[in-house]
Amino acid sequence: MDTAEDYSELAVKLSRFYGGKIETVPKVPVRSLRDFAIWYTPGVAAVSRAIAQNRDESFNLTSRWNTIAVITNGSRVLGLGNIGPEASLPVMEGKALIFKYLGGVDAIPLPIRAETPEKFVEVAKALEPAFGGFNLEDISSPECFQILEELSRRLEVPVWHDDQLGTAASTLAALINALKVTGRSVRGTRIVLLGAGAANIATAIMLEKYGFDPGEMILVDTKGILHAEREDMDSLMLRNRWKYELAIRTNRSRVKGGLEEALVDADVLIAASRPGPGVVRPEHIKLMAKDPIVFALANPVPEIWPWEAKEAGAAVVATGRSDFPNQVNNSLVFPSVFRGALDVRAKGITYESAIAAAVELARFAEEKGIGPDYIIPTMEEWEVYPRVAAAVAEWLSRNGMARIPTTYEEEVERARAIIARARRVLEEMVRNELVKPIPTLS
Repeated sequence: MDTAEDYSELAVKLSRFYGGKIETVPKVPVRSLRDFAIWYTPGVAAVSRAIAQNRDESFNLTSRWNTIAVITNGSRVLGLGNIGPEASLPVMEGKALIFKYLGGVDAIPLPIRAETPEKFVEVAKALEPAFGGFNLEDISSPECFQILEELSRRLEVPVWHDDQLGTAASTLAALINALKVTGRSVRGTRIVLLGAGAANIATAIMLEKYGFDPGEMILVDTKGILHAEREDMDSLMLRNRWKYELAIRTNRSRVKGGLEEALVDADVLIAASRPGPGVVRPEHIKLMAKDPIVFALANPVPEIWPWEAKEAGAAVVATGRSDFPNQVNNSLVFPSVFRGALDVRAKGITYESAIAAAVELARFAEEKGIGPDYIIPTMEEWEVYPRVAAAVAEWLSRNGMARIPTTYEEEVERARAIIARARRVLEEMVRNELVKPIPTLS
């Protein structure tokens, strides 16, 4: 089996060999000089005049309808920290690759040099005419919350922060089915969230919006359990109001202490903290209710190994890794969400539309047959992506956020065709060696 070190070495060698992971390819025929007269001058002037008269025509007459920016300042790259915009570019390229192959979305990697939230918002706002949406990526917390809120308010296209909304939606989807597997319901389920960064703050908010009782949730950060009387509440109110507001709404019983105290009789642990193993120990799992649900989502090493959690009594275990069962991965969410949002020319994306995506993800897995080792689809089950896109497009259409409303059935067919074409194009390019074969590397 390949190790993480093997993949790392291959990634560097192959990135050098290919010179990056994506490129732009024309989508119109060019047969003679006459075609250049249509696609560029003088014909292009008429297209520009049409857009000048109605800016929304830019979605119909250019590729804007299907193009988003994957935008970051590199301040919080997963597992790497604040490495800056240039070093974040390979990650953004990888995201763009997934957007295209799994969602049929043209995504432009766009690391920017923006040290403050205000500067970030200013740059993104200036870029709005070029894009049909923005996927915010790898931005430090709590700045990411401020940037998402401000851009969502100021822009007329969808804005999504994947580390918040994508992670939260995939976690919710897995949890919906994990509850069914263990015979639990939303009402009365006690949830502990270990880690209070972008992922778990957004997850707590989404769980509450879905219907979980925030009073039955406990968040644990590096200083211990969040509660309204904790000594740092005043400073939290000033520097991280999102975390502060959750401290007020959660932990109704005002449990104090650390992870051990939080886990007593808890039904669910959602850990999105730091790589393990050993961050969560078997003795922690034994403190939980019978047949608990354990999500250990840190990468590349989960907070506790799945087999350790199972041996300690966990009934369902999920991680962020593809080599273990039940991978909770936002790659199941973001290509579909943007496919659906772009197809209806959405004006924005909300927590509620992300919940629609999560519910459809869970439904897809349930229809195939859920169990302890299958609570959420895998990235290989590409037929789930058009369905999730359709669920999002339908929600946006029903709630007045679509410029071109559609139905679930219409969007399933549209999204399936677009995604299938994107996959077919790459497969044909590989088959015809327009994409160079992967070389044998020693």
